[in-house]
Amino acid sequence: MSLDGVYDDNNPFALILAGKIPSIKLYEDAHTLAFLDIQPQSRGHSLVISKWSRARNILEIEDEALAQVMASVKKVANATRQALAPDGIHVAQFNGAPAGQTVFHLHVHIVPRWEGGPLGFGAHAQGQFADAAALTALADEIRAQF
Repeated sequence: MSLDGVYDDNNPFALILAGKIPSIKLYEDAHTLAFLDIQPQSRGHSLVISKWSRARNILEIEDEALAQVMASVKKVANATRQALAPDGIHVAQFNGAPAGQTVFHLHVHIVPRWEGGPLGFGAHAQGQFADAAALTALADEIRAQF
């Protein structure tokens, strides 16, 4: 999919927001939702989305929505750091299929990284699915830091 197009109300993140697909929530406020990635690149990989913007990418998002998303990214990254003590935190956002975007609802990845571990995104959205019970326990660890 190119950078241009029409927002799809049936994309996975729109369905999560509508309560039609479950997610393991880490943080939520009036404007944003953060949840664990079900195909994590590392332990604690999470995503932050706007609850009201219908932007597919950073070129379309309203300035106010982007500011709200990034404020939540900072909160979730700090909670992840406190819970998991990573050596680094990779924050990423993709725009268009050629850039690696697979869900066309603007989202920001927060990926904890440890020394000696893999870098980059490798097989983004093509990795192994995480165990739901393990993700739920991990979410409890991170949520305890808010």
